[in-house]
Amino acid sequence: MNQTQTQEPQKIQPTGCCGPFNPEPWHEKAVTWNKKLFVKDHVASFLHIPLNFGKKVIKNMELIEKANAKASQQLMLTDEKSLWGADIYIDVSKDVPGTQMATLSGTFLTKVFEGPYQNVGKWAQEMKEYVRGKGEELKKQYFCYTTCPNCAKAYGKNYVVLFAQIK
Repeated sequence: MNQTQTQEPQKIQPTGCCGPFNPEPWHEKAVTWNKKLFVKDHVASFLHIPLNFGKKVIKNMELIEKANAKASQQLMLTDEKSLWGADIYIDVSKDVPGTQMATLSGTFLTKVFEGPYQNVGKWAQEMKEYVRGKGEELKKQYFCYTTCPNCAKAYGKNYVVLFAQIK
């Protein structure tokens, strides 16, 4: 007699680099921020491919940890300003000495996407349509890359959250 065994889902083991990401709290939500505090930095890019992203994140995270300013959500938003560079915004709980501080205010519609980074252009267009479908007007888009490429591979999922600031 054959018995079918049910397996419990495997618990995702943290890599020690980027924590596992739970997409549920961010999928198709509206978020309002009033002067939400971030560390801001600039990343050089070549055709939207970041060249010094890892170095900038490591440097800023060291300063954030030293200042005991890690935020509970640990969001990192990217403003893809041009083919040659992007601004990154790292969520913090207080001012961090030795960094450029910035705030973001407004209402943002969010949507979670999963897949390879090469789909970002397609996702940006889909996000524009999502915003339009909600009867809203898009002001600006920010990309939240939830894990580095190595951790995305380890977890088997590459989640990207798009934050659409609406007018």
